[in-house]
Amino acid sequence: QVQLVESGGGLVQAGGSLRLSCAASGSLFTFSDMGWYRQAPGKQRELVARITSGGSTNYADSVKGRFTISRDNAAKMVYLQMNSLKPEDTAVYYCTLGYYNDYWGQGTQVTVSS
Repeated sequence: QVQLVESGGGLVQAGGSLRLSCAASGSLFTFSDMGWYRQAPGKQRELVARITSGGSTNYADSVKGRFTISRDNAAKMVYLQMNSLKPEDTAVYYCTLGYYNDYWGQGTQVTVSS
């Protein structure tokens, strides 16, 4: 059984920073790829960032240079550090586990005001 719980969302002004956290349960975390996806109202869900079990990362062009994904295997946590936030970053952010995103968290709302 795998459970993913996101936290850290909230309201922040443009240019500000926020760190999202995802706590994972179960035995699959250490050897699984993890990801962050987001969905804004009326828009398609999109990849934000992914990190492999070995620590390799990739990012959407829209967030590259501003966001950083990281993981703590001992704590079974994955993080998304978001800097220089823009109003277009406003969305519900989801944590995923697995190369094929087999498991999803419930999402956490991020709202960036201008």
